[in-house]
Amino acid sequence: MNAGYTIRQLMDEFGVTARTLRHYEDLGLLRPARVGLSRVFSGRDRARLKVALRGKRLGYTLQEIGELFQLYDGACAEPAQLHVFLAKLERKRAALEEQRADVETMLTEIEFFSHHCRRMLQGNAGVRIKPTNLTST
Repeated sequence: MNAGYTIRQLMDEFGVTARTLRHYEDLGLLRPARVGLSRVFSGRDRARLKVALRGKRLGYTLQEIGELFQLYDGACAEPAQLHVFLAKLERKRAALEEQRADVETMLTEIEFFSHHCRRMLQGNAGVRIKPTNLTST
């Protein structure tokens, strides 16, 4: 079992700055222990950092991420909180499923237009297409 993680270890592993880790600590997303002047992050902190960074990539605010962490922390002792937490998770799941469908549709459209452009370029080998010849939407 790991005795903890230093700020440098988390910076290196997740590609974040010390300032980011301190900011997340200020917001209560991370709760490192103190050993002298050093911060020692637990496995729980590491997992929360991973979730927070993934949430940010998906467009969630740090406030939204913090609310989910608070609900999860409170849900362990309170059945009513657990129901609230589950409802929030289901809403997040539905939103992510919708985003996934949008991404899949966009990837299909990109593939279609890429294929179309390649065919046009093969048919016009050596001919340069001017931007004014392209139609806009």
